[in-house]
Amino acid sequence: MRHPRPALRMTRLAAASGLLFVGAAAQAQNAPTVGTVAPQAMASTTQLETVVVTGIRRSLESSVNLKRQASGLVDGIVAEDIGKFPDTNLAESLSRISGVSIDRNNGEGTRVTVRGMGPDFNLVLLNGRQMPGASIDSSAPASRSFDFSNLASDGVAALEVYKTSRAASPTGGMGATINVRTPRPFDTKETIAQVGVKFVNDESASRSPGEQKGKSVTPELNGIYSTQTADGMFGIALIGTYQERDSGYNQATVPNGWKSWVGNEGGWGALPAGPSTTIKNRPGPTDLYSVPQNINYAFVGIHRERLNGQLVLQARPVKDVTATLDFVMSEQKFTQRRNDISAWFNYGGQFGEFSQGSPSSPLIYGEGFNGADLAMGTSRINTKNKNRSVGLNLKWKATDALSFDFDAHRSTATSGAADDLGTAVTMGTAAFVRGNTFVDFSNKFPVMNIAGTGTLSPASMELQGTVFGNSYHRNQVSQVQARGNWKINADSSLDFGLTLTEVDNRSAFSNVQRDTWGANIAGGPAAMPDNIFKLDSISKYFERIPGSGDSRMFNQMFNFNFEDLRAAAIKQLGSDALLKASWDFVDDFRTKETSEALFGQYNLAWDWGVPMDAAVGVRYERTKVHSPSTEKIPVAAAAWVADNEVPISFSGSRSASKDGKYDYVLPSIDLSADLTNDTKLRFSYGHSIGRPGWNAIQGGQRINQLARVDGGEASVGNPNLRPLHSRNLDFSAEHYYAKSSYVAASYFRKSLKDYNEGINESVSLFDVRTPIGGALYNEANTAGNCAGNTNCIRTWIFANRATAPGVAARPDLGPAIGTITAQPTDPLLMFKRANFVNNTRRSTINGIELNAQHTFSNGFGVSANFTKVRSDLDYDLAKKGSQTDVLVGMGDSGNLVGFYENETFSVRAAYNWRGKFLVANYGGAEGAQPLYVEPYGQWDVSAGYNFNKHLRFQIEAINLTDEYTRTHLRTEHQLGGVTQLGRRIMVGARYKF
Repeated sequence: MRHPRPALRMTRLAAASGLLFVGAAAQAQNAPTVGTVAPQAMASTTQLETVVVTGIRRSLESSVNLKRQASGLVDGIVAEDIGKFPDTNLAESLSRISGVSIDRNNGEGTRVTVRGMGPDFNLVLLNGRQMPGASIDSSAPASRSFDFSNLASDGVAALEVYKTSRAASPTGGMGATINVRTPRPFDTKETIAQVGVKFVNDESASRSPGEQKGKSVTPELNGIYSTQTADGMFGIALIGTYQERDSGYNQATVPNGWKSWVGNEGGWGALPAGPSTTIKNRPGPTDLYSVPQNINYAFVGIHRERLNGQLVLQARPVKDVTATLDFVMSEQKFTQRRNDISAWFNYGGQFGEFSQGSPSSPLIYGEGFNGADLAMGTSRINTKNKNRSVGLNLKWKATDALSFDFDAHRSTATSGAADDLGTAVTMGTAAFVRGNTFVDFSNKFPVMNIAGTGTLSPASMELQGTVFGNSYHRNQVSQVQARGNWKINADSSLDFGLTLTEVDNRSAFSNVQRDTWGANIAGGPAAMPDNIFKLDSISKYFERIPGSGDSRMFNQMFNFNFEDLRAAAIKQLGSDALLKASWDFVDDFRTKETSEALFGQYNLAWDWGVPMDAAVGVRYERTKVHSPSTEKIPVAAAAWVADNEVPISFSGSRSASKDGKYDYVLPSIDLSADLTNDTKLRFSYGHSIGRPGWNAIQGGQRINQLARVDGGEASVGNPNLRPLHSRNLDFSAEHYYAKSSYVAASYFRKSLKDYNEGINESVSLFDVRTPIGGALYNEANTAGNCAGNTNCIRTWIFANRATAPGVAARPDLGPAIGTITAQPTDPLLMFKRANFVNNTRRSTINGIELNAQHTFSNGFGVSANFTKVRSDLDYDLAKKGSQTDVLVGMGDSGNLVGFYENETFSVRAAYNWRGKFLVANYGGAEGAQPLYVEPYGQWDVSAGYNFNKHLRFQIEAINLTDEYTRTHLRTEHQLGGVTQLGRRIMVGARYKF
């Protein structure tokens, strides 16, 4: 309650102008930045911009009240009743908030981007505690981001998105700090017991070929029990959820990337120099253009099982002490089956047509072939994600003016294989029947045309190389937080505290690979039983995508079962030693981050013609990084086994270790002014940091097993890398013109420095040598008039130098088949080694957020928001080579939600849109490319019917209009991938005892 005090005689307009002047001065002088209350203490200061929930109107009213009283900018979503959340997926719910966009995987939201800052730069808390994140990659995992698909929405009470800096919050949330709040028995005064059931039909599960097809209906079950004793001294809550989902996707991609060249540059992949009779609109002398490495059509089926559980015990042994002990767990198991068909390009006999201008991309790209491989692969992967969190919280009201909050937790996230096959599995087969091949990239769907094959025959299929990669990620957070609040008087208070955090990260990878590529290498066609290959077509699995019905499409493929192919391969090889994963993680990187933090924040309310509030704080954070690792050591001689495959063998390993440290002072300030009873202005300024990805600070060096004709690849981390640093400025205006109705607008600006730049250096490692460019190679290139054609060079060497040192020809298998091993006089193999440094560039992000919400007296309501973000961290599409100071995830977004609710019936329709954004930034020399997700919009609809006060029925439709997703690189014709998904329909009931 604010006490009356003498006020300066100023008009409201003058007061508002003064507030903006103070904010501008604070920015100009690098003044301390905005402080706000810690996540545990946010109940009294949370600004919640509510998305439509069950019990809509009452939820909106309470959320708007919280929004108006908040310090800083905080948006959120609140469940009106325990177990009743607006979306079945937490990331989908977050996407309804202005400034929040989501990354979707298999049609489901997984990770979030806030105000242009990607998933790695947003910190996720669970009840105010820093949460770990784990993921699976095709190498040692690197991401810090949290996967929201691990948590079911049934056990969540609220999602809170803190967009402005605050002294009390743990560091790491540059875009936002997201607090997931779970139910507590003391938060509800009644006993709650309820059960729910849903049946899910995912259309994508039925759109895949037979081996990948899933069940048409899968179940979801949940139960909640929460109560407290009559005297309010003890409470318990139990929440459990079990879900199954069968889904899938069909995808056309260029998975091995594109190579870029300028004008008449030469090199492997470049177009022939000068005018061309086979290439229409050949790019000019200064034009940047790209050519694809391959084309692939994949068909994936996924079975997921998700188990979530919570146990919360609360006790109030004395009036002024509350103790909370809680355990939260989640577990996801995935089984993924995949078949694919692909055609590779070897950059010889090129023909086609290119778009005008620079950058230029092929409308049609093709090459001449005769008896080349038509590759088909299969895989089956079983993986699991586990999350565990145990925490203890003690709240003590020492006096009327002084209170303390002590919190400790240990939380762990792990991701890895669920069986002995690994996490990145491919078994290759091929039919060597492919003639001239081209792909038409001019439409949304890439049309592959192959000449001379006729009808595919199982008798032509033979085993190729296999890969059994195994990725493991474990991330553990141990954290102790102690906080205090001193109420100095009715209008001022002081928050203070310290935090000790230790994060242990382990990223590990192993790889078992057979590099047997080529005709007749592994027993030839006779080694594979014909009956496992089932002829099918391709186009019918992409019917939603424009261009998929093109009559020029090579519309044949074989479906085959992974287990059948593996059994046949074991029989042929006589062992399964190379057909399963290794658990000897030779690439094993462990990093420990130890952080100590102190913070203080002064809160003041006063009158300056209008009611004013301020929160001024500072946080000091010191972090030490220790990164030991185990690195595998390559042998000195690389072997050239196929046209563009130079695999590296390894023998032994070595230990390495690196250390780093940094510290920061992070000021913050929040100011607000109530111009009228219905209108509020806010200003915030603060500093924040975004910690580097694990791969950037891991001390060890990793060498890719497969090198190419043009060299190898490697990477190494830098534990001394400083975090990305941002100075954040926010202005907002809010007008609440009716109950549960308001309009709001905000402007934000982030000034960034110390960007974590990945650089590529050309280095030799361990004196590894390659036959490429050696004496035999050069002799063959000249004598055979090969002009760099690797197949020609290999054929000449095997025909004319079969007994030379290191040459092992296999004329029984083909003229270009065999191995050429490097000799001591051959050139050193050069590696493009990625490293990380802090660049000196300073950049900015600017954006606006617009929000409106209106509820009518007849039960209808509508809300809408739009976010526009701009930055100078854009990718230069006309520039060749790596570009590392670009921002992944930045793009515009918007939402439109309409609803109706009365005592028995409710309906809600939500449209979510996200504009084009950069999702990945690939490095390398010729291979450096951006990857953009094209604009995407999705309608979701839900309806509920209260049969009586105990029983409620619900139906939901996700992706109602059956949209597809597409990515591209520098131009829309330079395809990344196009994916067909499907609608998801859920029908359920909930019974409350």
